[in-house]
Amino acid sequence: MKQIRRQPLPQDKPRESKNEGGFGGFVCTSVGYGLARPLFVAALFMLVLLLVVFSGAHRSSSLDVLFVSKDSASKDVSNSSSCSANSSTPEEPPKDDKFLGGLHSSAFNEASCLSRYQSSLYRKPSNHTPSSYLVAKLRRYEALHKKCGPKTELYKKAVEHLKSNVSTGPLECNYVVWLPADGLGNRIISITSSFLYALLNDKVLLLDLPQDMRGLFCEPFPESSWLLPADFPIQNRYWIFEHDPHSYGNMLKNKVVSNEINITNVGNSLPGYLYLHLLHANDDFDKIFYCEDGQKFLQQFPWLLLRSNEYFAPAFFFIPEFEEELKLLFPERSTVFHHLGRYLFNPTNSVWGYITRYYEAYLANAREILGVQIRIFAFANVEIDVMLNQIMNCSVSEKLLPDVSLNGSALPSITGEKPKAVLLASLMGEYFDKLRDRYYEHATTTGEVVGVYQPTHEEQQHTEKLSHNMKALAEMYLLSLSDELITSPFSTFGYVAHALGGLRPWILVRNANQNPPCVRSLSMEPCFHFPPSFECKTKRKVDIGRVVPNVRHCEDFFLGIKLFD
Repeated sequence: MKQIRRQPLPQDKPRESKNEGGFGGFVCTSVGYGLARPLFVAALFMLVLLLVVFSGAHRSSSLDVLFVSKDSASKDVSNSSSCSANSSTPEEPPKDDKFLGGLHSSAFNEASCLSRYQSSLYRKPSNHTPSSYLVAKLRRYEALHKKCGPKTELYKKAVEHLKSNVSTGPLECNYVVWLPADGLGNRIISITSSFLYALLNDKVLLLDLPQDMRGLFCEPFPESSWLLPADFPIQNRYWIFEHDPHSYGNMLKNKVVSNEINITNVGNSLPGYLYLHLLHANDDFDKIFYCEDGQKFLQQFPWLLLRSNEYFAPAFFFIPEFEEELKLLFPERSTVFHHLGRYLFNPTNSVWGYITRYYEAYLANAREILGVQIRIFAFANVEIDVMLNQIMNCSVSEKLLPDVSLNGSALPSITGEKPKAVLLASLMGEYFDKLRDRYYEHATTTGEVVGVYQPTHEEQQHTEKLSHNMKALAEMYLLSLSDELITSPFSTFGYVAHALGGLRPWILVRNANQNPPCVRSLSMEPCFHFPPSFECKTKRKVDIGRVVPNVRHCEDFFLGIKLFD
């Protein structure tokens, strides 16, 4: 039997009192355990007959609640024992895993972040269980963050050390400060990578969230905040880039530092923090961050500022120092973002309202949901009709959607069957119009009914607006609830959606003849677009997609790499 996608929310849960068991419970209670009352039965029969007459204008399924099957009805009359208090109660659905296998702590007030504990009511159960080692690591990190987070004495002590502008070695609490770059998808994948870096190095992650991201996500760590305080002493953060005097790559290039330095032995010559420039356009000196020698050197600094728009988590799998730890944390290599993303990024109640209201209104009754995410980049522009044809070729050839009959010879619609929903996410509205009209104006060759839905069409990306980002997050999350997903290549928006949902997407292929129109991804992991292309010890160029067993080149970008099993 098909698994039910969504169980009732707590406030929707039907009462199970033996006196309130619906119409079937009313019959059992009134008729009694074999104590038939002829007059009552006759009256009940007349009542049902009248209801049938007056409801003739409605479709027949509206009467389903009034009747049971012929066989079960005869059993109810002849077998008094079958009319027990629970006879009208459906089989209890499996209990929801609201803690996601231990990812979520039980220390939160659930009402403060409904999405954290209600997501399992909307999404299919994950086939990937977090390791007990990862769960224990998260609890240890939460304790560290509570001890060292903002407003603690140890944080204040570390800030005073930072103000001295001198690094003399690690402190009791050491920090990674994440700085934003590019759109919401880029920010989410880089925060995830930064959090993994903090986990591997026992550092505390703080986010310098701009105003256009405030109010998107619940705080992930109990009794503490991951937000960088407004009075943080480094005030020029929005202008810190690769040529900054504190840039790690720049200092290596100018031989101000080397990875062999033990900073406890060099006096007052090193600054209070280093800046890590990990954007896509960085150079080989910046990318020495991904080498073991660079990691050991950086571990000595109590303050690191990090700016990235990339999913650089796969790079840690090349560093021998982290190899054993990563195996314990992620026995399934392709689950890094799936687990960490679901742990970190729980929409606030306001965004959760967007998600749940849209889902209940348009998607809850669907038999299956196909998510389609379309992103057109300026460097790879595609005409609307060409893109739409590619999406249809992919959908039909991979049996994700039925084809339509253009000559009117299609099968009639299957009466009573739930529709298949297409959830479209795109900045543009033309794709929705054309796809909706296709399935509205033409019947499908299988008789299936297809509904097409698009929550928003903003026309242009406005990352600087909070309202835009709230809608973008809602759409990412809605896409993650799909049964299957088609995504655009190179799109971090699509990466977030399929990785949160634990889905291996169908990626649209960018080539001249669009043959094949799409390919199935190796894994649900995002792509690291611009990894280092050299071997760390010798600095020789290598094929980075063939160095370690669980890392391969991405299907949608040949320079990139991704984790897979």
